[in-house]
Amino acid sequence: MLVLITYDVSVTSDGGQRRLRRIAKTCLDYGMRVQNSVFECEVTPAQFVTLKNELMEIFDASEDSIRFYMLGKKGRQKVEHVGAKAVADPVNDALIL
Repeated sequence: MLVLITYDVSVTSDGGQRRLRRIAKTCLDYGMRVQNSVFECEVTPAQFVTLKNELMEIFDASEDSIRFYMLGKKGRQKVEHVGAKAVADPVNDALIL
């Protein structure tokens, strides 16, 4: 299923910069960055539970916020991109290593 994750981390509080980096790194482990604080993650329901639990351990609920948008199995078909910096589709685009 496709999950869109957005977050806002207070970098003015103690440890904010570190939380910001850790949240981004965790999201990168499961998906790809499509904007500064926005990630598209193609995950199974079990992977989503693990990802969410990891993020809940990192963020500070009194300072930060995280939003999860469940777009489902056909979520990729619901995404339309217009403008610069198009993001590769890992399912349909060829990756050369």
